[in-house]
Amino acid sequence: MPPDCFVHSHAICETEAVGPRTRIWAFAHILPGARIGADCNICDHVFVENDVVVGDRVTVKCGVQLWDGVEVEDDVFIGPNVTFTNDLFPRSRRHQEKVRRTRIRTGASIGANATILPGIEIGAHAMIGAGAVVTRSVPPNAIAVGNPARITGYVGADGAAAKPHLRLMPTDEVAAIGSRGVAVHRMPVVTDIRGSLSVGEFAKHLPFEPKRYFLVYGVPSKETRGEHAHRQCHQMLFCTHGSLSVVVDDGQTREEVVLDTPGVGLYLPPMVWGIQYKYSSDAVLLVLASHEYAADDYIRDYHTFRRELEMRQAA
Repeated sequence: MPPDCFVHSHAICETEAVGPRTRIWAFAHILPGARIGADCNICDHVFVENDVVVGDRVTVKCGVQLWDGVEVEDDVFIGPNVTFTNDLFPRSRRHQEKVRRTRIRTGASIGANATILPGIEIGAHAMIGAGAVVTRSVPPNAIAVGNPARITGYVGADGAAAKPHLRLMPTDEVAAIGSRGVAVHRMPVVTDIRGSLSVGEFAKHLPFEPKRYFLVYGVPSKETRGEHAHRQCHQMLFCTHGSLSVVVDDGQTREEVVLDTPGVGLYLPPMVWGIQYKYSSDAVLLVLASHEYAADDYIRDYHTFRRELEMRQAA
């Protein structure tokens, strides 16, 4: 154990795998198989079992138990009395053959008294609200609250004033979002006593010529769709009925846009991470795509997206 590691006189630390400058406070108990990184703060009454890995600069507040199978990456905050589990069907004196792995990714924060079911992943920089019961994996940057936990927003994406028609001035046809080509487009709308008609000519009103379309509808409001980027495909999103929210992340900025009128479309160029959620029960999403479907055009892992984006920018 490094000489600059602090272990309180009333703590029990049985492992030697503790990083420099880590502090372990009173009545904490860490078993011999655990690995604790550098610059961590392990507070009073924390219990850490053997098959546990804790990264660097992690804060574990009072009353937390990290059971076998929990992996915590760097810069994670775990609030007071957070409860981790590793057995979906526990019985007294019956041990499961294989422990379910629970992963807390870099920079995530878990609020006080939250409960984390086994076998799930809390994505990088996600925020779990106090008292939440997390029953399914949470994607990167998501804000999840409640019992069972539901995604209510995304870190850094403010949807309060993000409706496209609030971004577009009366004379604007296009309004940029961020600096990498994401934009809202106002389409021509004709309204008379018979109703309204929105129209678009591909070569004139769209930044690409579509080769494919698909419709998304009947989505339960709790569900999140998208969560991917495209390497080559351009997309244009229209909410033809109802409303939904789209989070766009170009690697530099993350914003939420509400689509609630058929006359405005959201353009997503390649290498932009897109998420759709907060569907109204009657929402219908029309997506125009520049390419035919190709599985290898999708990037479905946020870490891979950021890595490929950085490689393109460095090239």
